[in-house]
Amino acid sequence: MKNHERVANLALAGLTVAPLVVKVDPNLNVILTACLTVYVGCYRSVKATPPSETMSNEHAMRFPLVGSAMLLSLFLLFKFVSKDLVNAVLTCYFFVLGIVALSATLLPAIRRFLPNHWNEDLIVWRFPYFRSLEVEFTRSQIIAGIPGTFFCAWYASQKHWLANNVLGLAFCVQVRKR
Repeated sequence: MKNHERVANLALAGLTVAPLVVKVDPNLNVILTACLTVYVGCYRSVKATPPSETMSNEHAMRFPLVGSAMLLSLFLLFKFVSKDLVNAVLTCYFFVLGIVALSATLLPAIRRFLPNHWNEDLIVWRFPYFRSLEVEFTRSQIIAGIPGTFFCAWYASQKHWLANNVLGLAFCVQVRKR
């Protein structure tokens, strides 16, 4: 992690926590947070070798249809299913994805302090009853997932705006990174 990325990450953390301490103009906070999030995500997305996958015209044309179908299904879900059940399912969904996004966001900072074999040795875990499904991860990813798990538990229990914003930032950094 370069020094300017560190400064951007610290500024992003400061902008996230600042409204708890001092009065901050919301418009300025939103603009600076958005710019810093894009900067950090773009910086992390730069790879030594360019990605080999590209989006085809077919995928690009299919995207509005899939997006519209998703919005329609969410509308129908809220219309015909209990609001509490939908809220619980979405909370579980964001809990799991939040752990993944936060741990991936924290991983570059954490892996510097861990031994090399923790960062390189893969652990393969196979699902019971579904032996063909497997997940690969490293010890450093587990360590990075611990604070993410506690943070997402706080989000799931409190639904605090700060937790929501931090999860949103982690999602944005990770989406831009891919």
